[in-house]
Amino acid sequence: MIAAPVVVERVATGRGELALRQLGEDFEVISNGVFLMDTRNGESERLLVAAALAAHPRPRRLLIGGLGVGFSVSAALADEHVERVVVVEIAAEIVRWNRTHFAGLNDHALDDARVEVVTGDLLDYLRATDRSYDVICLDIDNGPDWTVTDRNRGLYDDAGTALVASRLRSPGVLSVWSADRSPSYESTLARTFDQVEAIDVPVPRGDPDIVYIGYRGVRR
Repeated sequence: MIAAPVVVERVATGRGELALRQLGEDFEVISNGVFLMDTRNGESERLLVAAALAAHPRPRRLLIGGLGVGFSVSAALADEHVERVVVVEIAAEIVRWNRTHFAGLNDHALDDARVEVVTGDLLDYLRATDRSYDVICLDIDNGPDWTVTDRNRGLYDDAGTALVASRLRSPGVLSVWSADRSPSYESTLARTFDQVEAIDVPVPRGDPDIVYIGYRGVRR
């Protein structure tokens, strides 16, 4: 008999309910009753960062949209070129869980002096900041066609993609995680970036996850 997950914490936010559940040594986060993330594997989250960093000749400054369980931040810190990682996460609860429940699983990534956590909405941050980055990685939603909130759709249309690209230095690389392929988003990326690549990430069950890479001014 398979044990049921134990609810560790349940919190109400301005975007609905977040629940943290534990099964054995693993955790999962549920947003408004829908699975959002877990700590079981993390391969695609790490690849999201590793592939983007590998494509850039010297990736010193990195922006990560969406903290998740911290695997992407941990992957960024493993690159010797990275000097600064800015993480924008809208949910203060996710940040807190990364410092507590997930810390042992993500190598205590948020304790690294190179990491800066911004608690807020990514679209608001991109519109307000004057910072630029060598690499931007987006892990905000389950994909361009399956957003956590309706407002996040603005990240994936032409205007939102142009906004993200405007915060990239040249050369610059964008990577975006998706639970499945999105032909319409691929077309959007192709209108903004010099070259676009879709990387399949096999998963234990079902169709592979996808990591989209957009290249701007990068010699390949």
